[in-house]
Amino acid sequence: MEQDLRLLISVVVSAEDERQAHDACRDLVDRIGGRVVEAADCSDEEPGCWSVTIGKDLPSVQVHNDAAALARSVRTFVRELAPDSPLPRVCCEPPTAWTVLDDPELIGKLVEGAERLLVEAWSEQAPFQPVSYQEPVAPEPVPAEHTTRLRLRVDVAVQHPAGAQWQARALASRITEAATITGVTQGGDGVSVHLDLGRWAQPPQQAVADAAEALGRPEWSPMELRADGTAVQRWLDVLRPTSGITSLELVADLAEAEVAWPTEDEPPVWREPGS
Repeated sequence: MEQDLRLLISVVVSAEDERQAHDACRDLVDRIGGRVVEAADCSDEEPGCWSVTIGKDLPSVQVHNDAAALARSVRTFVRELAPDSPLPRVCCEPPTAWTVLDDPELIGKLVEGAERLLVEAWSEQAPFQPVSYQEPVAPEPVPAEHTTRLRLRVDVAVQHPAGAQWQARALASRITEAATITGVTQGGDGVSVHLDLGRWAQPPQQAVADAAEALGRPEWSPMELRADGTAVQRWLDVLRPTSGITSLELVADLAEAEVAWPTEDEPPVWREPGS
């Protein structure tokens, strides 16, 4: 089966503003034949730093194993980028595979002022794809009694929050493409990424069970059902790896009904007292 693959290279670089960040990455962009698709100020995590993401489309390839093709694309790119450096470990959670380059000597040769590079390969639903117009589709009504809010916590053994966010987002894409990161906390064992997976037309127990199945991890804990109707299920890598995803937690509860308050153009309906 032929499949299009896409590379995303995110560079964390010391810069005062977006223009300076772009200028620092210009040689790398030209060298790999890519284009800048996003630049973001990440000084809240590391003062004086910007993240520049470069996109590069790869030729269609024959894919027999999605994970193998993704990992191979990352390794091939890194080997071409730094032929004299040892290959780093590549992590894979289809539809993406990634690795982080953080050797100061190597990174400094590629981009002046850079601190690290994150290299990702995507096989589908890659971020920053060109937008194509589609007719809007009316959403299906969600039964009020089954309006469930689903959340995911991903614990990652990693030093930098940015690397944990990429891994968490890749994992959450197995459940929904609409996941949003609501919080990131860093502790002694790594980084925890909290994601909102949206609302679902199922009771909490079913929403958690379906999400756990989509994530594809073996040996989840028994589901915990709380008095308020919240459902919780956890997964733990008993080997406690020194890098990568170490544990997960899915939580689903009944979302509060949204109240439509009257606006200035829509005055409240007056009723007789006691009616």
